Amino acid sequence: ASGGGVAQAPPPPTAPRVHRPRRGREGGGRRKMAAAAALRAWFWNERFWLPHNVTWADLAGEPGPGLQYPRAGHVLSAFPLALGIFAVRLLFERFIAKPCAINLGIQDSGPHRAQPNAILEKVFTSITKSPDGRRLEGLSKQLDWDVRKIQRWFRHRRNQDKPTTLTKFCESMWRFTFYLSIFFYGIRFLWTAPWFWDTRQCWYNYPFQPLTSRLYYYYILELAFYWSLMFSQFTDIKRKDFLIMFVHHLATIGLITFSYMNNMVRVGTLVLCLHDASDFLLEAAKLANYAKYQRLCDAFFMLFGVVFIVTRLGIYPFWILNTTLFESWELIGPYPSWWLFNGLLVTLQVLHIIWSYLIIRTAYKALMRGKVSKDDRSDVESSSEEEDVTANSTRVFSTSSNGSNRINGHVASGQWTQEE
Repeated sequence: ASGGGVAQAPPPPTAPRVHRPRRGREGGGRRKMAAAAALRAWFWNERFWLPHNVTWADLAGEPGPGLQYPRAGHVLSAFPLALGIFAVRLLFERFIAKPCAINLGIQDSGPHRAQPNAILEKVFTSITKSPDGRRLEGLSKQLDWDVRKIQRWFRHRRNQDKPTTLTKFCESMWRFTFYLSIFFYGIRFLWTAPWFWDTRQCWYNYPFQPLTSRLYYYYILELAFYWSLMFSQFTDIKRKDFLIMFVHHLATIGLITFSYMNNMVRVGTLVLCLHDASDFLLEAAKLANYAKYQRLCDAFFMLFGVVFIVTRLGIYPFWILNTTLFESWELIGPYPSWWLFNGLLVTLQVLHIIWSYLIIRTAYKALMRGKVSKDDRSDVESSSEEEDVTANSTRVFSTSSNGSNRINGHVASGQWTQEE
């Protein structure tokens, strides 16, 4: 060292800092993973889903070359398929249904539009669509309009938001086409299925029943269609039973998914085909009504009522419920998901009874009015929502009907055109 100083040793190198995760954050992640694993184990509890002495591992293998058992992941393929069905529907309505409607003379013209008026429009959008007598008097003084003229304005304004007959025709034609196609596909598939002729075949060697490609396509296509209805319900014609139909579609999706995951697909195909048997007849009656073929509409509706009652009150309880409740009890015995599955099917039967009662009541009232060949009401203005439809288009069974009631998409009244 220069200057006689003592050289000092350089300081020792410092060790690099190592990032250590916080114990709290690490512990929180582990707890979440443990909770998720516990939830997954609880949901997929074998003692709930499967019969005694059967595990998920038993169903993990392949029963034969090119065959497999239903798996929960299969239902995910219904989502892209549902979007594809929705896209096909848009193309179908535009390039097939709309030209058919125009050829039948159905015009793409809406109802009479209300005269622009800022004051009445504000009342309509912000306060009420059907003002009472007191408010009508106030508006009459404010605008110096006659009360009847204001009533007519509100009636036209309400009708202005209703879909055209062309829109309703295209919507019904799409549903008619799908229901008819899937029904005939189901019949063709089930005609060669052994459980169609002997329902005990639904439970032999259950749940070790291989999934064929045709069965898979039938089941997933039905599931995808109901998912597409869930999507399209928010863009379709807004009807009064929107919430009821939303819950119905949700319950149908749940039942189809549930029966697929625990491999009750054989009896599930019977339930699906049975319910498809009457749906296309209802849509056919609507199409005939929109095209003003009243006799054809009446015939289709009567045929729909007969098929609905025969299948839902006759075949369903004595064929479907008999095998799910009694034959399955004898061959495989009850277990938790068996109870849930049959509980849902019995609940469905209760709904069948309610819907059948509404259809029978509608037919009875129509037949009692059989002497009335047309509706004699004139198309006068009224502040009532029920009077907003042209009178002569409300007949079923060559009668008139003043109300509408739709349950599960099945019209329980003769007023076909009033579906808002």
